Amino acid sequence: MKPVAIFRHSPTEGPGYFAIFLERQGIPWKLIAVDEGAAVPASAEEYAGLCFMGGPMSVNDPLPWIDPICALIRDAVARDIPVIGHCLGGQLISKALGGQVTKNAVKEIGWGEALAEDNEIARRWLGDFAGQANTVFQWHGETFSIPPGATRLFANAYCANQMYVLGPHLGMQCHVEMTPEMIATWTSQWADEALAVGDLPSVQTPDEMNGQVSEHLPVMRALSDRLYTAWIAELRR
Repeated sequence: MKPVAIFRHSPTEGPGYFAIFLERQGIPWKLIAVDEGAAVPASAEEYAGLCFMGGPMSVNDPLPWIDPICALIRDAVARDIPVIGHCLGGQLISKALGGQVTKNAVKEIGWGEALAEDNEIARRWLGDFAGQANTVFQWHGETFSIPPGATRLFANAYCANQMYVLGPHLGMQCHVEMTPEMIATWTSQWADEALAVGDLPSVQTPDEMNGQVSEHLPVMRALSDRLYTAWIAELRR
């Protein structure tokens, strides 16, 4: 089987649980470390699917790899090769497919709830999670619009567009790939960002985020498994 290409844009925003899930399913994957200068492939043909992780930058920044990644996403979509994006990755997919990425009304940082839609497409992707409030992890200050032809899967009070699907492609504003190690690293590395907006109800302190891992991570992990299982069903074998 061809590997899934996982694009990393920041050293501490790696594939996390997504890679663990792939390995448990016996699906090979290849890391493409854009943050270390790895070249963006011109075509998606050599991969079973494409995954784009998060990053502190904006898709609107004048970075040399933004346009090549957007072109690669469009190439994958044209070939029906599934694409999945986490946070920045979801924003990249939206931008590539005709959506816009803009500043969100507030920053969302930490554990929170997002409400799943309840329609035919949502039930196909989410099963029993459709129509329910689900725990997710957030760390973002921007938001994407739902690209033309896509369907919203999740929303919440702080960010209307939390997740969308377009055929076999999944874009997420939230971080369902988190591990305890990633949360500990982020809350140490970016503690000042969280504390600076700590008066917002959409933001938790580093201590709160780490202290709630045992409560919230298993709940989110069940959602991750459902989403990832639906996504890999369409991989190029």
